[in-house]
Amino acid sequence: MSVPDIRTLWFRGVRVPDPRIRLLCFPHAGGAAVAFHDWAALAPPGIEVVAVQYPARQDRLYEPCAGTMEELADTITTALRQELTDDVPLALFGHSMGSSVAYEVARRLEDDHGRTLTRLIVSGRHRPRGPKEQAPRPAPTDTEILDYVRLLDPEGADLYEHPELRPVIMPALRADFGLLAEYRPTHLHRLGVPVTACGGDRDPACTIEDLKSWSDVTTKGLDLRVFEGGHFYLQRHKEELLAFIDAQLA
Repeated sequence: MSVPDIRTLWFRGVRVPDPRIRLLCFPHAGGAAVAFHDWAALAPPGIEVVAVQYPARQDRLYEPCAGTMEELADTITTALRQELTDDVPLALFGHSMGSSVAYEVARRLEDDHGRTLTRLIVSGRHRPRGPKEQAPRPAPTDTEILDYVRLLDPEGADLYEHPELRPVIMPALRADFGLLAEYRPTHLHRLGVPVTACGGDRDPACTIEDLKSWSDVTTKGLDLRVFEGGHFYLQRHKEELLAFIDAQLA
């Protein structure tokens, strides 16, 4: 008998019999749950991989984008409580923008005594910066967004060169970059779980010092792992990354 999928409004994954831990994955700006579509097959035994499906993309294309980071994190946290109602221990993994979303969801879950949050794993992004560290910026133009996407992902950026696809994929990307431009939490909450920060050694958007900055958001210590590659290093190091995550969760 086949194992049923996890398919709710917000979450996509494949059921694992008696999982020891659930790894909830948050995509990058403009990204979707499909970014983690093969992680379930590559994950070590006992890890149930579930990806978050943000609105305004793929099968949620015609839903409105979240207006702020707070709105997005609030809604995902509520959905987590309503759509994944078991007591499987939970770890969060976020890449790029997903790191900030995962941090905000972890912060909201700290007081949820029905959930066992074991670790926050972030990738390719600095820790949140408050308004005193960096003022909110105006939302970037489409040209600025696409120039930045080409810098981070020269191969994947080809998708945005097709005029017929731009009206479909640009709204979510534009909304995500606008959300990040104004995201400046007034209080940096220190989590009571350990944090792991991962990144590429040639990432033009996230330096090693940026990864180390996540030590400011935990009282339980920071682990650091740097892989060979750029911003999307994880595309070429999936098995190695998942083995490292497994060791961290053990």
